[in-house]
Amino acid sequence: MIDLEQVSARALGEAIRAKKVSSLEATGAAIARLAAAHELTNCTLSLDAEEALSAAKACDGAIAAGKPAGPLAGVPLAHKDMFDRKGKIASWGARIRAEAPAAQDATVIARLQAAGALQVAALHLTEFAFGPTGHNYVLGHARNPWDPTRITGGSSAGTAAAVAFGAIPAGLGSDTGGSLRLPAAACGVCSIKPTWGRVSRAGAMPLAPALDTIGVIARYVEDLALMLGLLAGADPRDPAASTLPVPAYLARLDDPVRGLRLGIDAAVLGSAHPEVQGMLQRVTKILERQGLVTAACRFPDWQTLDHLVQLTQMPDCSAAHAANLRSRPNDYGPQVRARLELGHFIAAVDHLTALRARGTYLRRTLEETFKDIDIAILPIFADPLPTIAELDIGGGPTLQAAMARVVKFTRPINYLGLPTLALPVPRAGGLPNGIQLVGRPYAEAQLLAVGHAYQREVAPELARPLA
Repeated sequence: MIDLEQVSARALGEAIRAKKVSSLEATGAAIARLAAAHELTNCTLSLDAEEALSAAKACDGAIAAGKPAGPLAGVPLAHKDMFDRKGKIASWGARIRAEAPAAQDATVIARLQAAGALQVAALHLTEFAFGPTGHNYVLGHARNPWDPTRITGGSSAGTAAAVAFGAIPAGLGSDTGGSLRLPAAACGVCSIKPTWGRVSRAGAMPLAPALDTIGVIARYVEDLALMLGLLAGADPRDPAASTLPVPAYLARLDDPVRGLRLGIDAAVLGSAHPEVQGMLQRVTKILERQGLVTAACRFPDWQTLDHLVQLTQMPDCSAAHAANLRSRPNDYGPQVRARLELGHFIAAVDHLTALRARGTYLRRTLEETFKDIDIAILPIFADPLPTIAELDIGGGPTLQAAMARVVKFTRPINYLGLPTLALPVPRAGGLPNGIQLVGRPYAEAQLLAVGHAYQREVAPELARPLA
């Protein structure tokens, strides 16, 4: 018997191809679990049950007929509702959205379909993917599957909640300032934010193109490796997509990690809550047991990096929404509207200076921070997981400071464009949280190998409300 809640996407695909379970059975079960997850977490924006069941039946027929099947053939997945799907209009988590159905699928959707994956639902996101907590004043806030009074993290809230609950094994999200890592940490699952440009953004809703990165949320690191291998690579529809060869991430999961140097920046870590510092220390000890060696490192001034990423992001976001902000301001939720308005007060010279400084700061980071280390470890949240009510502050005067605290350890990494793996900390019966491992550009295979080793000791969990 296959536990359809617990199984990885990779293992489920193998089982479907081996006819140990049908895609129809797996898809029907996923649809039922999504309904339960949605009732608890508000994770689903639209359910494509009829289409998914029809596709599952067709997949089973093709396998029975001996036709070739991809690695995700018949596997039910669901994704953040910001990706074009032919004939559909993505919600973008907002009242304002595309005026006509998409003419073709987003590249990432098309590549998953080519591997045989099914899409059973479109999932919750913060309005326009512009918020790190899971609050959405248009479509309702997302709720954490471990404790519905707590935030899910954002903006890929629905994907993380559905994956953590066991409704789906994996799904797509995006990360502009932490939107893969924060929900993964808040819901106790994993994510991979690849190097900027490693995965095509064609057909994905843009937020700040200079920073936007498409990635994956999953319970198992092996699923991150499998899906990233399918998604990564050049795309003529996205000129920023890297043309570098894509490694065999799945085949490299068992690469040796013993002797890799794990860097800790004590100055940056010192601004985290003591409980978060303790979590990071526990994860470090686990990684040391896997053979990694800790060493000191130092990032360029963290506050300067955070300032520069805001100068990059805010005008980029505001420019994309300028026309609608003038003509339809009341169609925006208060938090997103307040943040978009801020970008109009940043001078063009400051925005361009921040863009030009990226190469300098990346070079400095590689030459200095990574001089004597292979991977850096950082918190994801600065504090223990907050409640929805604590951050339900609309667009008021405390908004900027509150959001800055939430993304304190994630946003600067987007400025540098570095790949980042999010891993859950051992819960010990409490609320989830997570850490991030940061690598050199295009070092995703190394990060995934470390994450795979970590999961030998810290096994994935299913999220259910704590007593």
